[in-house]
Amino acid sequence: MNSLKNLLLGIILAIVGFLVSILIWGSDKAYFIPGGIGIILLGLSMVLSGSMVSGDRMRANYATESSEDRHSRNKMLLNMTLICAPNLILAIII
Repeated sequence: MNSLKNLLLGIILAIVGFLVSILIWGSDKAYFIPGGIGIILLGLSMVLSGSMVSGDRMRANYATESSEDRHSRNKMLLNMTLICAPNLILAIII
């Protein structure tokens, strides 16, 4: 259920960003705000996932975190991806 809420939030952000982009820059650059939201959320999810570190640091992080921490981190990444995806898809389609 929470995943559906995040997907719906992503769709709403994409639509609102699309409409605001049209109002500000016109239909030629309607992809600016949804694309920006998608890229920012994608970058945040990469940084917060720990995937932007070297292999030995990733291995050390994996060895020292508990399974609850890993589960909550993976849940957060899924939620950010579900918000990010509609924005990037809309920006690519436009």
